[in-house]
This record gives sequence, structure tokens and C-alpha cells, in this order.
Amino acid sequence: MKKVKVRGKYVFLSLVFLVLGFMLSYSYQFAKVENEQRLKEQQWTREYQYKQMLIDQEQANIKLQKELATKQANVRKVEEKLAKQEQVLFNLVEDVEKLRMYTGKIKVKGKGIEVTLSDSSYIPTEENVNNYIVHENHVFNVVNELLIAGASAVSINGQRLTKESYVACNGPVITIDGNQFPAPFVISAIGDPDVLYPALNIAGGVKDQLVEDHVVVKISKQDAIEMSPVIGSEAR
Repeated sequence: MKKVKVRGKYVFLSLVFLVLGFMLSYSYQFAKVENEQRLKEQQWTREYQYKQMLIDQEQANIKLQKELATKQANVRKVEEKLAKQEQVLFNLVEDVEKLRMYTGKIKVKGKGIEVTLSDSSYIPTEENVNNYIVHENHVFNVVNELLIAGASAVSINGQRLTKESYVACNGPVITIDGNQFPAPFVISAIGDPDVLYPALNIAGGVKDQLVEDHVVVKISKQDAIEMSPVIGSEAR
């Protein structure tokens, strides 16, 4: 009977250890599963937070891009306005320079043409000598044609013409702004030679009319013509 009790004790202890092992194993597995689930939840939470942060950042970027586009549009408007103002100012300065040039206020130089008008070398004895010399109307016709063709500055025998200039004929000489000049009369014009030259040589034009009036006409293109400002004007 004593041996049976010992064995029973071992059996009981074995059962206790078995149950205890099972409980430990179950607790371990439960803790493991719970830990894994907690890790998954933490990972999901972090991923959700990161995604939310990314979404917030993208929305902030979109907002900033819109603000940048608006500011760039405003800058372009300001630049266009400034460009227009600069263009207007440039045009005004250019117009002032042209007016100064036309009024003889500044020294000018450039390409152009030179027209020489001379009295006829042959005057029949029975003819009136006035019909074979250069008169102011001949000079007027040449000057007007040159200005119409785009000449920016004109001079006669070195005398710069302005909007206030006057030309008068007095026998064999011509008076320009109070200064007398004898023939030949050299009319210089600054402008595009390829425009001014043909303008005077049109069939039936100024040159043909001058020749018909017995005026000797010589026209040549010039690479460099220089005109001083009118005396008393602003020089450069």
C-alpha cells in the first residue's frame, strides 16, 4: 500500500506539471498573439499617421503651388506694365530725338544722297536768261520730295534747314535763312539712299521736271553725310 501512494503522488504531480505546462504554453501563445496583434495595430497606426501626414503635405504643396501661380501671374502683370511703360518712355525719347533732329537742335550724320542743281551752261541769245537758271521753286521741289521720301535732315550748301527756314530767290543767288548762296546749289539729305534716290528719279518726277526747266541735275548716293546743328541751337 505504501508503494501505491508514492506512485499516486507522482501521477498527481505529473498531472499538475502537465496542466501547468499547458497553461504556460497557452499563456505564452496568447501573449505572443496579443503582442503580434498589438504590433500590427501599432504599425497600422504609424502607417495611417504617415499617410495622413503625406496627404496633409500634398495638400499644403497644392495650396503653395496655387499661391505661387497667383503671385507669378501678378508678377507677370507688373512686368508687362513696366515693359509697356518702358516702351512708352523709349518711344517718347525716340520722338524727342527725332524732333530735335528735324528742328536742327542736334548734330546728325548718316547715309543719304546729294543733289546738285546748276544753271544751264548754254543759254541761247534770243532766250530769257531767267529760264536757264535755278530758282527757289526748283529747290523747293527737291527738298519737298526728299522730305516726303523720308529724309530726316536736309541742308543746302551746308545751311541746315528747319521748320522755320525760308528760301528766296534774288537773281542768280538764293537766300536761305538770311544767308545768300550762289549756284550751284548742293542739297544734302540724310536718309535711306535706296529710297531717296529712286524718289527723285521717278519717270515724270522731280528730276525730269528740272531737266525740262533747263536745270543741270546731278544726284549721287553718299555713305556719310554730316550736318551741324543750327547756330544757337542745342549741340551735341
